[in-house]
Amino acid sequence: MNEHEPQAASDRLQDQAACSAGCTRETRRLLADLIAFDTTSRESNLALIDYVRDYLAGLGVASETLFNAGRSKANLHARLGPTGPGGVMLSGHSDVVPVDGQPWTLPAFRLSERDGRLYGRGTADMKGFIACVLASLPRFLERPLRLPLHIAISYDEEVGCLGVRSLIEQLRASPERPAICLIGEPTHMRPVLGHKGKLAMRCEVHGAACHSAYALLGVNAIEYAAKLIGRLGELGTQLAAPERHDPRFEPPYSTVQTGLIQGGRALNIVPAECCFDFEMRALPADDPQQVAAALRDYAERELLPRMRAVSADSDIRFSELSSYPGLLTDPASEAARLLALLCGREDFTTVAFGTEGGLFDEAGIATVICGPGSMEQGHKPDEYVSLEQLAQCDAQLLRLAQWMQG
Repeated sequence: MNEHEPQAASDRLQDQAACSAGCTRETRRLLADLIAFDTTSRESNLALIDYVRDYLAGLGVASETLFNAGRSKANLHARLGPTGPGGVMLSGHSDVVPVDGQPWTLPAFRLSERDGRLYGRGTADMKGFIACVLASLPRFLERPLRLPLHIAISYDEEVGCLGVRSLIEQLRASPERPAICLIGEPTHMRPVLGHKGKLAMRCEVHGAACHSAYALLGVNAIEYAAKLIGRLGELGTQLAAPERHDPRFEPPYSTVQTGLIQGGRALNIVPAECCFDFEMRALPADDPQQVAAALRDYAERELLPRMRAVSADSDIRFSELSSYPGLLTDPASEAARLLALLCGREDFTTVAFGTEGGLFDEAGIATVICGPGSMEQGHKPDEYVSLEQLAQCDAQLLRLAQWMQG
């Protein structure tokens, strides 16, 4: 790809005004349709995927679907432009988080507009970006592209970046793998080059029950779980040492926390079972598996001998719930230069939440993040994205089309 100079501010404003008058009307229509599909991660996303496939077919664009094992969900992949490797991928996830128990004042799965804002589950995270991409495609089709354009829509991002992995494996092995991926997670249209990775795990402690009056005859699973949680806290303190800080992130160090715990049946019974879930949000330079390994070592070396001295059947088991790698794209890379061109700014930043970006990056596809809306509205009741943000995204995609048509 050739590096181009960023457009002047006046040119960007003209692009944005044009998109506001044209693209954004179509973006709003498409967003209304996308929001109407309840694609909460526990539900199927196939109706939305079929809708997008039919929309693409109406533009003469072929697409393929990659189903999960039960064929209840699917990724979608489409490609425009010349054959061969390289080019740009525009990527977003189709699933949304639940609305259960949230005090919505507007319909969650019907688009509502108030004071320049569009409300509905997924407007910010991240159907707004998908709508912008779909609305922009006629612009990409107006003239021949000098580089391939890929469109990717995944499933089950919200439950651990699970669904996109089959698509990434296909891309990894493809001779037509894109060079750059732009993920449209809500960044308030700020250019983002990095985020932390995540490892989520479950620990199950199996002790021995007895009457609490004879507590020494049992193995209290809750108390041993508490020792493990305390050890996690110590590991977290080590990770927070000043020499391990990276000021590009907030907070500037890797964190560990226990989020769920269950155990016990009655106060007068020494509990035989306790289960807790914990996670690590890791700087890209830190390996979260090292924390898990340190906790296992503590369990095997310090706790299990004491537990089994009382009951030979005692055990501590660990299992991984989900994980995804962090992302830290080089600010001097081709991907970063393209993002700066599209945004008209080079004040790159990072975000606290995770994305599928680290997985694309591991597959050799340099990844950057920029999209409409803010995660301050994502996952909340009355989630919204502003029309202004959608117009900015529409204008950015227009600049990408112009650049790729070169």
